[in-house]
Amino acid sequence: MSCSFCTQTIEKGYNRLDGVEKVNVSLSHEEALVEYDPDKISPQELRRTLTDLGYTVRDPDKGSSFEEREEELHEAKKRLYIAGGFTAFAAALMVAMWFGLMQPWFPYAMLGAALAAMFGPGGYVKKMAYNSLRRKILNQHVLLEFGAFAGLAGGFLGFFLPDFPAADFFAVSVFITTYHLLSGYSSLVVRTRASQAVENLMDLQPERVRVIRKGEEVEVSLDEVGVDDIVRVRPGEKIPVDGLVVKGQSSVDESLVTGEPIPVEKEEGDGVIGGSINKFGSLKMRVTEVGEESFLSRIARHVREARALKPDVIQLVDRVVKYYVPWVVSMAALGVIVWTLGLWFFTGGINFARGIYAALAALVMGYPCALGMATPLAMIRGGGEAARRGILMKSSEAFQTFEDIDVVILDKTGTITIGEPRVVEVQALNDEGELLKMASSAETSSEHPLAGVIVEGAKSRGINPTEPEKFEAAPGKGVKAKVKGRDVQVGNLRFLEELDIEIKELEIAESMEERGETVIGVAADRELLGFIGIADVVKEDASKAVNELKKLGIKPVMITGDTEKTAETVAEKVGIDEVLAEVLPDEKAKEIRELQDGGQKVAMVGEGINDAPALMQADVGIAIGAGTDTAIESADVVLVRKKLTPLVEGYHISNSSYSKTKQNLTLAFSFNGVGVPVSVTGLVHPVWAMIAMVASVSTVLLNSFGGKLIPESRKTSTLREFKLKVPTMRCEKCLSALESGLRKVEGVESVSGDLDSKEFVITFRGGRTVEEKVRGKAIEPGHTVES
Repeated sequence: MSCSFCTQTIEKGYNRLDGVEKVNVSLSHEEALVEYDPDKISPQELRRTLTDLGYTVRDPDKGSSFEEREEELHEAKKRLYIAGGFTAFAAALMVAMWFGLMQPWFPYAMLGAALAAMFGPGGYVKKMAYNSLRRKILNQHVLLEFGAFAGLAGGFLGFFLPDFPAADFFAVSVFITTYHLLSGYSSLVVRTRASQAVENLMDLQPERVRVIRKGEEVEVSLDEVGVDDIVRVRPGEKIPVDGLVVKGQSSVDESLVTGEPIPVEKEEGDGVIGGSINKFGSLKMRVTEVGEESFLSRIARHVREARALKPDVIQLVDRVVKYYVPWVVSMAALGVIVWTLGLWFFTGGINFARGIYAALAALVMGYPCALGMATPLAMIRGGGEAARRGILMKSSEAFQTFEDIDVVILDKTGTITIGEPRVVEVQALNDEGELLKMASSAETSSEHPLAGVIVEGAKSRGINPTEPEKFEAAPGKGVKAKVKGRDVQVGNLRFLEELDIEIKELEIAESMEERGETVIGVAADRELLGFIGIADVVKEDASKAVNELKKLGIKPVMITGDTEKTAETVAEKVGIDEVLAEVLPDEKAKEIRELQDGGQKVAMVGEGINDAPALMQADVGIAIGAGTDTAIESADVVLVRKKLTPLVEGYHISNSSYSKTKQNLTLAFSFNGVGVPVSVTGLVHPVWAMIAMVASVSTVLLNSFGGKLIPESRKTSTLREFKLKVPTMRCEKCLSALESGLRKVEGVESVSGDLDSKEFVITFRGGRTVEEKVRGKAIEPGHTVES
C-alpha cells in the first residue's frame, strides 16, 4: 500500500464481492480485516482479489523482522546514492552547458542518465504508479511519473525539433526522480516501526513447562501441554498457561496481565492466568486453556483485530494531491488547447509544437520535489522537541490526529496511579507507633510482597523495625512472630479470626475496604492493635493533567477492571466525572470502538498488557514508558517518565508540528502553483523547473529547522526552555512544593520535575530575567541549584 487512498480501493474491491460482510483496512500496518461468509466465498478468492488489484499479500502474524526493516532502509539508501550519482553527472553537464561548453554528445549522455535513473533506482516507483493508476488513484507516485515521462518526451522531441532543449528536458527527469527517492527515504527513516506487540505477548510464556505425568515431574515444551495436564510452578517462575490451582497456596503477581499492582492470594480452586508470576509458595495447577483459547493468545488476537479496526487517517498530503494532480493535468491540456484551438480562433493558425512544449513544461513543473519531505521533516522537528521533554512520537498519524481528540481514556493502574502498593492509611485503636513497630518487625523476615510494603511504610513514618525473636509464616494468610517478648500476629482479618482474636471496630476495616484498600490486621498478645490500609496511590500530577485536559475541551474518562467503588474513589480524587469500571481486558478496545462509531476521536493512555488492544484501537494510543513492552509497541506515543502532565505537552507539540506540516506543504506547492499556470504560455524553460525544485526543498528545510518563513504567532515564537538541577531535593513533597512554586513565576508556562534525576524542565516566555526569577524561587526554600 502506498497512500491513504489504497484503503478506499481495497474496501471498494471487497464490498463488491458476494459473501463479504465487513472490511476494515489499515494503511499504517498494511493490513485488512475481512468478515465473510465461508459458504459464499473462500479465503483464496479474498487473496486473489488483492493480487488482482496489484497488491502482494503476506501473513499478518509474520510481520517483518528488525533485520528485514533494516534491509529495506538499506535498499532505499542504496537507490538514493545511485540516483544521486546520476544527478551529479547531469548537474556537471548542465554547468558545462551554461558556460558555453556544449558538446554534440551531451543530449545522448543526458538521455542515458535519465533512462538509468528512471528505470534503475526509480523503477520501483513506476510499478507503484502503474498499480495506482489501474486502481484509479492519483497520488504523488503518479505525479512524479507524469513529470519524469514529460521530461523524457520533451528530450526525445528535442532530437527532431529545435524548440525543445533535449538535454534540459532529460536533466529534469533525472532531478525529479532523485528528489522523489530522497523524499521516500526521509519518510522511511521516520516511519513507524512494525508493531511487535503480538511477539512480545508470546515471549511472556515460558518455553519449557514442568508437567506431572505418571507421578513424575517431567519438563516438556509449551506446545506439548494439553488441557487437564497437571503443572507445577515454583516460586519466582512465570505461570505458563491458564489453569486452576489443585494444591498449594501462593501470592501471584498478575500486574502484567491485569494491571493491578497488589499480589493476589491463590489457593486450591482459584484460577491463575498464563504470563503472571508466582511470587511465594509452590503451586500445582490443572491446565484449563491452551493455544488460541489462553488469556495471552486472546489478548494477542484482540491486538491483531484492533490493528486492522483502528480508524485510518487520510494523510494531509494525499488529500492535497487528490485535487492537485487533476489540476496539473488540466493545465497541461489547456496548454495544448491554447496553442492550437485558441490560437486558431484568434489568428487562424496553430502552433502544435508550442502547445506540446507548454503541456510538457506544465507536467514537468507540476511535480513539487519537497512534497514527500514536508511531513517527515515537520515530524523530525516536532519529534525532537517532544523527545527533549520525555515524549516519544512514533508515527505521523499521531501528529495529525492528536489535535482532533475529543476524549482521552485513562487507565487507572499505572496511569492515574503509580502502579505500586503503598501504606496509605493506619488506623490504630490506641498507639499508632506501637502498631507500626510490631507490624514492621514481624514482617522483616517475611518474603511476602506486601511485607516489604509494610516495612517501608513504617520507615517512612520514622519507625525502624527490629529483628523478631521467632517467625512463622502462614502462606496466603499472614505471619506470627515474637517481637520484644510479645506474640505478634499480622495478616488478613480471616487469619486473625482463625487465631480467635476478636476483631474490634470492624466498621473501620469495612470502611477502608470500601475505599479500595487491602486491609491488614495487627494484633499483639491476641489483642487487636488496629489496621493498616494498603493501596495504589494517585500520581501527584494526575489531577493537574486532568484539569488541563478539561481546559482544552477534551473529556477525560477513566477505565479499569477494578470495582466500581474503588474506581469512583480514585476518579473523584483527580476530578474525573465519567468512569468505566469492571471492564475486562478484551472489552476495553470495544468501549473505544463504540465512542469512535459515535464520531468521536479517542486517545487511550495505558501501560499494561491488558491495555494493548485498546492502545492499538484508539485514534492515538499513548503508553506510559514504565509500562510493558507490549503496551509500548502498541502505542503511537510513549511518555518516557511516569508523570501524566507530559500528555498535555505532547498535545501542544502535536498541534505545532501539524501546523508546521501544513506550512511545509504550502511552501512545497507555492513554486509549482505559480510555475504550472505560467507554463501554459509555452515560455517556461525546463531549467526553471529545476530551480523551482531546489528552491522548494530549501525553503521546506529552512522552515522545518531554522527559519520562520511563514510567521508564527508572537506567543508561540517566544517559547523557551531550560533545565534546572536541585541536588538538595529529597522527597515527593519537596518535588511537589518546588513545582508549585516555580509555576507561580510570571512567564513560566510549564514545569516538569523528576525526583530520580533531581531535574526540572521549565518552559517559559521571555528572557534571562525569567530564568533568574525561577532560580531565585528554587533557592528561596533553602535549596541549592545547578544549571
